[in-house]
Amino acid sequence: MSTQQDKLIEDLIKDGFLQSPRVIEAFRKIDRSNFVIEYLKNDAYINSPLAIGFGQTISQPLTVAFMLEKLDVQPGHKVLDVGSGSGWTTALLAEIVGEKGKVYGIEIIPEIYEFGKANVMRYSFINKGIVEMYCGNGLEGLKEAAPFDRIMCSAAVKEIPQAFKEQLKIGGKIILPMNHSLWLITKKSENEFDFEEYPGFIFVPVIDKISNL
Repeated sequence: MSTQQDKLIEDLIKDGFLQSPRVIEAFRKIDRSNFVIEYLKNDAYINSPLAIGFGQTISQPLTVAFMLEKLDVQPGHKVLDVGSGSGWTTALLAEIVGEKGKVYGIEIIPEIYEFGKANVMRYSFINKGIVEMYCGNGLEGLKEAAPFDRIMCSAAVKEIPQAFKEQLKIGGKIILPMNHSLWLITKKSENEFDFEEYPGFIFVPVIDKISNL
């Protein structure tokens, strides 16, 4: 692990964004520099979002750490990663769920999907069957793989997609950006949800059609 990567992780721990051993370990094992475009490799350990093309970004490490800690992913969980982008969150989630878990990454932009899949393939998650990646509209979820223990969405939505609510297990959690806040949603029963708001986060808007690019 590079000195820069180590410093980034230590800063995130010091500032309280990285807390649980399993998320910290995932940050150590899944190197962000494997998920950025070539000419930004030197910026991989800066605590800021970075462009990955087509108006999309790899999220700020602070934000990803915050989302993963709030989502409370456990080994063996089945997770849907919407807007998988560069593949970094997909790989982090795969490291956390382990060999008994499953992560489904979904990305709508074909070129970004291919970029993300190639990045995830640097690790053994796809070969081991821990990760499956799809090119499609993540707002529709992934009905054939539902229900999910956790859903993580890394692009700003205008409202909580109905598919997310329907495809989440009772007791499951969703984290997504909406109206410049992150929202943690817990499914209490088939029609009852708890909502927690964490203001001050900015994300690129979700794309539901390629023509919106």
